[in-house]
Amino acid sequence: MVSKELKIRNSQGLHARPATLLVRVASSFKSSISIEYNDKAANAKSLIGILSLGINKDSTVNIVIKGSDEEKALENICELINNLE
Repeated sequence: MVSKELKIRNSQGLHARPATLLVRVASSFKSSISIEYNDKAANAKSLIGILSLGINKDSTVNIVIKGSDEEKALENICELINNLE
């Protein structure tokens, strides 16, 4: 298992477009990937789950990944989140 805290810098937070990008990246991996925010967790492969967290700009989220490709998944997700506009 790997995890990392990341700050959401996108001006709109994780709204529909960036959440869709996150789902696409997460779905390309075999590992189980969750995103935690405000004591709630959602499957990062579920658009509805991510949107239900209501993640705003400057929020800190924790990405938790378990599985055979967890390191690569974490690298790709961190890159995506850090480059969202």
